[in-house]
Amino acid sequence: MGSLMQVQNLSKHFEVKKGIFGRSKGVVKAVDGIDLEVRQGETLGLVGESGCGKSTLGRLLLRLIQANEGEIHFDGNDLLQLNKNDLRRKRKDMQMVFQDPYASLNPRLSVGEIIREPLRTHENMSKEMQIQKVRDLLEVVGLNKNHLNRYPHEFSGGQRQRIGIARALALNPKLIIADEPVAALDVSIQAQVLNLLKDLQREFNLTYIFIAHDLSVVQYISDRIAVMYLGKIVEIADAQDLYDNPQHPYTKALLSAIPIPDPTIKRERILLKGDLPSPLNPPSGCRFHTRCPFVQDICRQQEPVLRYAGNKVSQQAACHFAE
Repeated sequence: MGSLMQVQNLSKHFEVKKGIFGRSKGVVKAVDGIDLEVRQGETLGLVGESGCGKSTLGRLLLRLIQANEGEIHFDGNDLLQLNKNDLRRKRKDMQMVFQDPYASLNPRLSVGEIIREPLRTHENMSKEMQIQKVRDLLEVVGLNKNHLNRYPHEFSGGQRQRIGIARALALNPKLIIADEPVAALDVSIQAQVLNLLKDLQREFNLTYIFIAHDLSVVQYISDRIAVMYLGKIVEIADAQDLYDNPQHPYTKALLSAIPIPDPTIKRERILLKGDLPSPLNPPSGCRFHTRCPFVQDICRQQEPVLRYAGNKVSQQAACHFAE
């Protein structure tokens, strides 16, 4: 499985201002020095609490927001070095499915116009060919091809998300970043959309980065999982290895919160003490040390780096005591 995207030392800092004169209050390190590899044809899950930087990272990878530093190598190009025209040409290969299917669809455009928009922008096709392609895409995502002239408000949440997926597929992308695509949907509809994403991946040889905070959803769809905490990746491993043998204390706490649908099985719940620290003023050393049950002096002083942990070569954790 070859590498499709390689990320090195990627960072995004937001300046926070206060008062009527806009004095700088500090800098939020939303994404702080991330290294990541996305392999061709895989689903990489990205999990963590709200505010850990998952969605910011997803937008950085598509250059929807500009990084402060780092490199994003996609398909042989460093995306951060491309000019506007080159980036626009590269956009065909990278698409996004957003969390809120209603907010991400223009309410003034019909479904046909919404899905046609990328084709009109990027492809040299006649109007008839575009409309035929839109009909085909609607069928592929499980909608009626006669729905072309309806508007987003006439559809349910699950149907709207299918429209968003059809729009993302229109240009035959290599990579789709799905930012919490099922978080706003009913549980029964979630399963349908997840199965659809899996089927499309096989059919079109897609690579996904799947952002979510629901660990059971991520386990179902992901090949590998990266766990984020306060702008950093604290553990990355194959999905099964991560669930069977988590190495980082934060991962263990997250996994202990997943409900088990069997009342005879008792799992010890790991409750984290304290609140999530402010990203304006992250803790020194290991960022998790203020809530970690195993904290030692070295954790407060020295920041751990991602290193191989556990008994699998593919598993890495940023913890001084991972073993």
